[in-house]
Amino acid sequence: MTSPQPLPAAAPSPDLLSEDLAPVAPAARTWTTWNYAALWISMSLCIPTYMLASSLIQGGMNWWQALVTIFLGNVVVLVPMLLNGHAGTKYGIPFPVFARASFGVRGANVPALLRAIIACGWFGIQTWIGGFALYQMAVLWWPGLGRLPAVFPASWGLATGPALTFLLFWALNMYVVYLGVDSIRKLLVFKAFFLPVAALALLFWAISAGHGLGPILSQPARFASSAAFWAFFFPSLTGMVGFWATLSLNIPDFTRYATSQRAQALGQALGLPTSMTLFSFVGVVVTSATLVIYGQTIWDPVVLAGRFDSKLLVSLAMLAVALSTLATNIAANIVSPANDFANLDPQRISFKTGGYITGVLGLLIFPWKLIADPSGFIFTWLVGYSALLGPIGGIMIADYYLLRQQQLVVPDLYRHDGRYQYRHGVNYAAIWALVLGVLPNIPGFLQAVGALPAGAVWPWLSGLYSYAWFVGFFLAGGLYVLLMRPQRRPVPAAPPVVAA
Repeated sequence: MTSPQPLPAAAPSPDLLSEDLAPVAPAARTWTTWNYAALWISMSLCIPTYMLASSLIQGGMNWWQALVTIFLGNVVVLVPMLLNGHAGTKYGIPFPVFARASFGVRGANVPALLRAIIACGWFGIQTWIGGFALYQMAVLWWPGLGRLPAVFPASWGLATGPALTFLLFWALNMYVVYLGVDSIRKLLVFKAFFLPVAALALLFWAISAGHGLGPILSQPARFASSAAFWAFFFPSLTGMVGFWATLSLNIPDFTRYATSQRAQALGQALGLPTSMTLFSFVGVVVTSATLVIYGQTIWDPVVLAGRFDSKLLVSLAMLAVALSTLATNIAANIVSPANDFANLDPQRISFKTGGYITGVLGLLIFPWKLIADPSGFIFTWLVGYSALLGPIGGIMIADYYLLRQQQLVVPDLYRHDGRYQYRHGVNYAAIWALVLGVLPNIPGFLQAVGALPAGAVWPWLSGLYSYAWFVGFFLAGGLYVLLMRPQRRPVPAAPPVVAA
């Protein structure tokens, strides 16, 4: 009598698997500690990081209050970054696939799309920065560009000259998507050398023009009382967490290539808080110096560089900003949302199509309004989207650590008839936890954007918005555990791995 042969594993569903979404084979996982440290150094060295720091100075903080706020925010967001990154390293799966474990093989499209839409917003912001840099350069040589008649509605807040260079830079980004991401590698190398040099040059200029660090760092905080400081600090801390809340979700897209858990964890711990704080120091010092030099705080480095006397110097600086922004934009704000959109229908939506969708949504989000002033950048954009991403992070982490003890059945993540099918592919416990986790922050958000008048709801309820990410993270995570307990299913201790 022959022994029974094991049944072959069920084939994955074609509409849930593509080359980009398949697990990375162990032999292809080559990223070391220094690769992850370098990744965060490269990601942190960008204009929005500078603006993040300078917005705190503009908002009234002194130099050390701003730096402490930024450091604390990045230490906080490092925790979910490392927790979510664990699954990527252990199973070699990207974020949209990891989300299937908690949201279902179809329901995972909800967090993937929310994360993708926010990345579209960042794409729009970076594109506006690059386009405005080109405008600052062009208007020096063609002053008439700044006097073109208005063609957009006044409510848009968009002048014709900056709009033209913005659309030109947007078209250049779309052309790079058409060529493929490989075409941006040389620009990434350029950015890696240029931005640190430019940051140091700007720092030395600020110290020299501001008559040393003494007068710059002696600028006091501009809060009337300690209560006013705390009222600004807590939403600012939430905004700092929100700055990388997108990456805290889709970090498996990167950690799936790690040689070990230690490599990704140590590399991120070394790279994220330190590089963000150090580069933010440049923004803090330079913005503080503008108060000494010009009598007003200038939080936008592109606007500041436009004040320099030399046309040639301004032109070179603006061109370099545009090129480095192009490199950052493609690497950080196109790749992930393009994959998220492709997850909707892997067989029909290619990376390029996903990139084009990202570009169009980046226009429609009106990025010039999001960064028109520091309060809009922090309280509307950063805190606002953290209210969406915090609950998603809480659900995924609660599912992976509290319910599944870090055990996933990888083949079932790619099958409609597996344990992650739930009900028609959707885990409604996760959807309800997400909705209820977002709900308490809606009144505060509506007040922040002016859709609700002050005092329209209880002050304690609108005040929750200052802690939006934290409220959503813990509330949604706790509700998810309660909703899932009755239907929890055990998983094998040694899960198999699907072949690419």
